[in-house]
Amino acid sequence: MLKGNTVGLRARHEDDIPVLRAELYDDVVNASRAESRPWRPVTPDSKDPRLVADDNEQGRVPFSVVELDGGTLVGSANLWGIDTHNRSAHIGLGLLPSSRGKGYGTDVVAVLCHYGFVVRGLHRLQIETLSDNAAMLRSAERNGFVREGVLRSSAWVMGEFLDEVLLGLLAQDWKPDSKG
Repeated sequence: MLKGNTVGLRARHEDDIPVLRAELYDDVVNASRAESRPWRPVTPDSKDPRLVADDNEQGRVPFSVVELDGGTLVGSANLWGIDTHNRSAHIGLGLLPSSRGKGYGTDVVAVLCHYGFVVRGLHRLQIETLSDNAAMLRSAERNGFVREGVLRSSAWVMGEFLDEVLLGLLAQDWKPDSKG
């Protein structure tokens, strides 16, 4: 397990899947804001690639996020779009509704940075988030990510186009203690 100050990132367990599906992906609004494709219902016994870990897939590393104190599941995080030639990847995370607003997001981003830069030897990490996602923007910037641009009207979400913010962090600019 990778440990932050308040959360740990561990392998996905089979019993995490129904909780993550019900609280993150079955919620049409939440899933529509988090995914770049239209929401659709997924049958309970399907092998949903967003949730099921494939140990052979090299381009994505999914984690379950748990509280260090007690081990309660609080969300999902992943490094995706891993490019070993350019040594870059994207960061994604989703916290269960009951776990939002507790500072976990900032800690998750910090742990993902440690994993990407120290464990994987990556050079660049990137985050794309909706421009109104203040919590993710705050978590990213507290960890040293820099706003690099706005993708105007690039995300179709629940009947309207929204802007996305592109943030980046280079290994040489990362400060492990910048969690703030």
